[in-house]
Amino acid sequence: MPAVDTAPAWFTRAVAAAPEHRDVDVDGARVHYRAWGTPGRPGLVLVHGGAAHSGWWDHIAPLLDTHRVVAPDLSGHGDSGRREGYGMAQWAREVLAVAAAEELSRPVVVGHSMGGWVALTTGVEHGDAVAGVAVIDSPLDRQPPEEQTLREQPRVHKVHPDPDAAVARFRTLPAQEVYLPYVREHVARGSLRAVEGGWTWKFDPGFFGSRPLVRQLLPRLAAPAALFRCQHGLVTPDMAAEMGALVPGGLPVVDLPEAGHHPMLDQPLALLAGVRTLLAVWPPARPA
Repeated sequence: MPAVDTAPAWFTRAVAAAPEHRDVDVDGARVHYRAWGTPGRPGLVLVHGGAAHSGWWDHIAPLLDTHRVVAPDLSGHGDSGRREGYGMAQWAREVLAVAAAEELSRPVVVGHSMGGWVALTTGVEHGDAVAGVAVIDSPLDRQPPEEQTLREQPRVHKVHPDPDAAVARFRTLPAQEVYLPYVREHVARGSLRAVEGGWTWKFDPGFFGSRPLVRQLLPRLAAPAALFRCQHGLVTPDMAAEMGALVPGGLPVVDLPEAGHHPMLDQPLALLAGVRTLLAVWPPARPA
């Protein structure tokens, strides 16, 4: 694996643009979020996938500087609190609460994998509150792939003796063979917390549950929508076409060549270009 210090200048500059770290209480749980950019600009909310955290966007968000960008740690993830149970409707309320805390009027919401379910749920249940929603490689007829994997694993995290040992064991859910090593290193270290005896992962291993299928959500969308399809991801071209047929008004598809399911880890510049283009095409939000 190449040395992490070979990270290109664009990545180094992006992660050096340290975000603001803030918290908001949502239905009895502390929800942590990151914020970048100039207040007062159009709003953009970036939603991580299952078992991930807001730091997965650290090298993406600063480069979307036409917007005020926020990225929550969904409850049960990152530096947010935990709940007895988790659901898409609850997480959608967290997205809106973070947007409200930053005074973002009708933001665009972009969600990756399980975060795509959250984005779609926000567009279904709170369509008037968002300017549009976009999903990154969220498949049509499956439960969130991160949750499927966790159902088959022990619900107790292993404790590693030091951060380096933990980072060496970092794997995505679902697994992906290709990563940019400097991105992997960054998101893996941000995934850790200190516990008695060493270091372990931040996410609650019991965050999964029964979710509505994407197929059930798409016809109910009350906001403009778009799909990012990863070439080596879970959404095939035929599936993308079927998804588009379910959405009132259609579903624009942005193809990400050579990307795996987690494009921010292997094709971040392609993902960045796609999001920038989408934001340029969609009109800026105006108060409802």
